[in-house]
Amino acid sequence: MTLLADKIKSAALNLGYEKCGIIKISDIDGYKERLDERVERVPESKGFYQGQYRFTQLQETYPWAKSIVICVRRYGKYHIPEHLKGMIAKYYLVDARKDKNSKDFQDSVKFEEYMQELGLRAETERGFGLVPLRFAAMKAGLGIVRKNNFFYTENGSSVYLDAWLIDKELEAVEIPNVRPCSDKCNLCMKACPSASLSKPYTMNPIACVSCITTFMGRDMINEKYREEIGNWVYGCDACQDACPMNKNRWQETEEFPNLQELSEHISLEKIIKMDYKFLEEVMQPKFWYIDKSSVWKWKVNAINVMVNDYKEQYKEHILYACNDSNPKVREMAEWAIEKLNLK
Repeated sequence: MTLLADKIKSAALNLGYEKCGIIKISDIDGYKERLDERVERVPESKGFYQGQYRFTQLQETYPWAKSIVICVRRYGKYHIPEHLKGMIAKYYLVDARKDKNSKDFQDSVKFEEYMQELGLRAETERGFGLVPLRFAAMKAGLGIVRKNNFFYTENGSSVYLDAWLIDKELEAVEIPNVRPCSDKCNLCMKACPSASLSKPYTMNPIACVSCITTFMGRDMINEKYREEIGNWVYGCDACQDACPMNKNRWQETEEFPNLQELSEHISLEKIIKMDYKFLEEVMQPKFWYIDKSSVWKWKVNAINVMVNDYKEQYKEHILYACNDSNPKVREMAEWAIEKLNLK
């Protein structure tokens, strides 16, 4: 490891990252083959994965870039409000990628500034990233990808991945000290409510509950996996919660900024009655996989959960939704009334 690479890695660890590695940009070359394999296994996923192919042309898109700095940060340390467990996936509740109030976000900015102070050109995208994050982290030897497709370190899969392109060729690669999945284990696949995980290391995003409840699923009434969504309003933790390698890894020792206050505004009933200003100005910046023009989806998803696990107390809220200002919500509420025979 060069002195410069050592400085970068030390700075990352000092700022709270669990791990940091550096790979040459050419190390991503095998990513296209992985994508092609995924599409071949699940042909209906081709449209979903189309956007991922942008990562196969990094050297053309960023001709100045020479290496990738990839960091791992643990988020499985935050307190999760009990009533939101099984309703909103934990990752999204403590997502720091765009949350400027979060120390995780602030440390990410400090780390980037540090690299720039070293004279490097360092660029990132604090959303879905400029590089294939899990693939890059695996190439850097920071951990492994398990059968459920999530990236794991010794602390399990409750980790963020941050990556920067830099304009100097450096390398800092580790050997992962993580036990691989047992050949006999299929607990993540058994736990997947929609059988999106049909085989190890294979995922059908069209069937994935997390995908459907966030950036997909715009026609919930006719959604093939509507019932399999169960009680999830946003995201899904099923395959990660079932994984033995995550057992006892999450320890709620810290509070994520503003999460407790926000959680007091969230329940199935409260979502139905949320005004659109609150959805657009408070919920959307926090849960940004649903864009501003689609915040009505929160109400549709909540109604779907009410139907999947109906309780008498939901009736008045479903009836209330029949007068919502958005036609998608009204349509879903009217469908629920007929489905549940609430007339």
